[in-house]
Amino acid sequence: MDNNKPVFSLSFVVLSVLFCVLLIVSNLIEIKTVDAGWFSITAGFIVFPLSYILNDCIVEVYGFRKARLVIWLGFAMSLMAALFLNVAIWLPGGADWHGQEAMEAVYGSVPRIMAASFLAFLCGSMINAYVMSRMKVASGGRNFSVRAIVSTLWGEGADSVIFFPVAFGGVLPWDTILSLIVTQALLKTVYEVLVLPVTCRVVKRLKAIEGGEAMDGGVSYKWWKINEV
Repeated sequence: MDNNKPVFSLSFVVLSVLFCVLLIVSNLIEIKTVDAGWFSITAGFIVFPLSYILNDCIVEVYGFRKARLVIWLGFAMSLMAALFLNVAIWLPGGADWHGQEAMEAVYGSVPRIMAASFLAFLCGSMINAYVMSRMKVASGGRNFSVRAIVSTLWGEGADSVIFFPVAFGGVLPWDTILSLIVTQALLKTVYEVLVLPVTCRVVKRLKAIEGGEAMDGGVSYKWWKINEV
């Protein structure tokens, strides 16, 4: 695969759209905390780790530059969803609309959640893609499973450390926030390990479809270089 040419195949477009949808959905349901035995998680846990798995697949097959583009695209689409949601809340309700208080109660905190999510997602996803890419170059493309797990641990760790204090500081007790940070980072990594056989099959299939894979030799890792694809 020539990594200097833009690759916008059907597979790449589908992965990009799915990545954006998963981010938006996870942000909308992240407001709910769930008791899971002796620890707590958020409802977004059922969706958000999939975005890191997709991130690994995109970096592995298409390279860091295209992963960076998809990350910024996901950021933009999540921001758009947040803005339209707030517009919907601000619009005056009709005479037959009786759900304003419920809508505000559920989604009134979304701007803060979104702000925390945007910052955490951007940092976590970029770190995940960076670690994945650098490890691939260093290993000559070998050991995908190890690279996927290590990069996810770094990315999810950064995401959790940023997200929970910003999103829930002053709202939830700090011991609960600390529990969320540790358990979510570890559980999301376990999630990655459990679905790794599927991820490996998807990556193998994508490489067959695309006729190869990208190797990020000499690539710029600057986050803002979205024009370099």
